[in-house]
Amino acid sequence: MLHTLETKEVDEVSYASFFTFVAVAVVIGAVIGFGLTRFNKKTASNGVTTKNTAQSAGIVDKKTFKDSVEGILREGGIDGEGNFHIERPGGVSQNAYLTSSTVDLSNYVGKRVKVWGQTFSGQTAGWLMDVGLVEVEK
Repeated sequence: MLHTLETKEVDEVSYASFFTFVAVAVVIGAVIGFGLTRFNKKTASNGVTTKNTAQSAGIVDKKTFKDSVEGILREGGIDGEGNFHIERPGGVSQNAYLTSSTVDLSNYVGKRVKVWGQTFSGQTAGWLMDVGLVEVEK
């Protein structure tokens, strides 16, 4: 009977140690996970980051905004398509007409820029793009 008592005490101590170890591991994991999310605030769960500086603005998402064009940003679309356009060498036929729901393009009018966006079919515009990111060229 004495032998059985000793075994019970050893089993109880090992169960208590095991559950204490598990509880500590869960708390440490939660603290580390919370800390990592706090340091990674800028990046969303899908890896999309935002930019907003004097030289650039928009959403850095190369999967959605995979098309790009560069040139001088000008006001005005063509036949109701786009609110702005990129002037490129080769004349009016080479213009890319732009619209954007994420970037205020009016801040970049008259500047040489590179924009990334998603191309759409236009009725009149040869190239119609929804801009997601704009950067001022140097």
